[in-house]
Amino acid sequence: MKRLKTSAVYLICALFGAAAMFVAISRLAPPAALKSPSQLQLLVSNLMSICNAGTDKFGDETAYLIAMNNSMEKMMYGMIAPPTGKLDHDFVQMMMPHHQAAIDMAQVYLLFGSNAQLQRIAQEIIVEQQQEVVAMRLAIGEELPPSAPAPTRIGSIEIEIGSR
Repeated sequence: MKRLKTSAVYLICALFGAAAMFVAISRLAPPAALKSPSQLQLLVSNLMSICNAGTDKFGDETAYLIAMNNSMEKMMYGMIAPPTGKLDHDFVQMMMPHHQAAIDMAQVYLLFGSNAQLQRIAQEIIVEQQQEVVAMRLAIGEELPPSAPAPTRIGSIEIEIGSR
């Protein structure tokens, strides 16, 4: 339980640090630079460097923290989408990585977590977020990928643990 509290405190600090850096950069950088996908990706990389700093000091939780940070980085990169002029499409393109990150984070918890109640909640998150992605894709007329079972068991989870 102490390790879980330590991880929670670490993640909260990392996210607040990343948010503070984002606000500072967005106020200091010229607006045109922040609209560039490559500039935004560089900003995401810098923010995630803050989150990954010091993860090696958490012993057994290092792999958990790195996997969680990787899922957040993947989400932030995925949400960098240039506007197309189609509001509905743009909304879905930005929301899909957000929902996928919830799925990824729930899968990471299933891999590392041990609380049965939280494991059940993580399984529900996976199923519900997948359903929402399907509903959004249908709403804008996109084709759906082939059906696959929801990866809700620990044995079916594949995550990237190495740092980027």
